[in-house]
Amino acid sequence: MKPDKSGWFSGVRRVPSPNCDARPVHTAIDLLVIHGISLPPNEYGGNAIERFFTNTLDHDEHSYYEQLKGVTVSSHFLVRRDGQIVQFVPCGKRAWHAGASTWRGRTRCNDFSIGIELEGSDFEPYTELQYAALARLIRYLKRAYPIRDIAGHSDIAPGRKTDPGPYFHWEKLSECLA
Repeated sequence: MKPDKSGWFSGVRRVPSPNCDARPVHTAIDLLVIHGISLPPNEYGGNAIERFFTNTLDHDEHSYYEQLKGVTVSSHFLVRRDGQIVQFVPCGKRAWHAGASTWRGRTRCNDFSIGIELEGSDFEPYTELQYAALARLIRYLKRAYPIRDIAGHSDIAPGRKTDPGPYFHWEKLSECLA
């Protein structure tokens, strides 16, 4: 896996999202933000996350989806439960994953971060395959960009977000990165 000039990585499935825009000029990408997502909540598999990030989700398909009408979000990457990596936005562009956020005194974390969604929830552990794929992705991202920090969505939006949740084991990720 390595990125092309725009930040699309080879060796991962690509599902382009329209929910992105240009990063501010001369802004270094130095933060990775780890998220957790499942659609419908606490259900895995299927393509609802991909359809959500590409604005093609059928809101009548599930009662939960009604509250997502008009929401336009994305992430750079998704790591599925089986370890498959999907890329939605090239790293050179700003994905819309962090929302109102602050990290080390800087606001608007989307400007200087790469968002990585893990298919999961706050209610059960992530899989070994996800940790292995996430660690592999992080190693490649660190080679390509001046990444200094890795934070959870809950760290950059405390009180507003809880993901990746209590079942995400930062120690396990550190072990996988070692």
